[in-house]
Amino acid sequence: MGRYRGPAVKISRREGVNLTETPKVQRYMEKHPYPPGQHGQRRRRKPSDYGVRLREKQKLRFLYNMSEKQFRNLFDEAAKQEGSTGTVFLQLLESRLDNVVYRLGIAYTRRQARQFVAHGHILVNGKRVDIPSYRVRPGDEIEVAAKARKNPFIHANIEDRRRGQLNPWLEFDAEKMKGKFLHRPAREDIMVPVNELQVIEYYSR
Repeated sequence: MGRYRGPAVKISRREGVNLTETPKVQRYMEKHPYPPGQHGQRRRRKPSDYGVRLREKQKLRFLYNMSEKQFRNLFDEAAKQEGSTGTVFLQLLESRLDNVVYRLGIAYTRRQARQFVAHGHILVNGKRVDIPSYRVRPGDEIEVAAKARKNPFIHANIEDRRRGQLNPWLEFDAEKMKGKFLHRPAREDIMVPVNELQVIEYYSR
């Protein structure tokens, strides 16, 4: 199963969570707090335990904009590492380059971050990296490439980020358009609307 490329609002309404984490989608969902489609407002049957676990898995996969194969491979990697599988899995998800570009505020959404990376707009430790799934390590420096510094979308995103709060595992210099991945985030600092334990149970069935 590939990455979802359809309307962000539609998939967010279906899952009942703002998967873009943007104000625009949030406002739309507040006006339409039910699944899309002709029968969206009808009362649905209570889902089975399997259905609940599946939905949590899908929410997390859609949130990070990944294919099922990528998502499962990363989960399998997390399961082999020391520590809580759920926490390690979230840390690996947060370490993806497209996600870091989004968290730094260079991109408005993870989908846009993926495009910026794929188009060669991002440098890691001074070298261009065009692989969205690239694993960012503690101490790595991420910056906007010279040719992309006049991109109006990037400027608008960074200006908007100035008014927000940066995640504690990152630092960012808006003037230099350069940030740093300080360390892997602690579980309590990763704010995602998903119960990762349900995801573990889904893959452990």
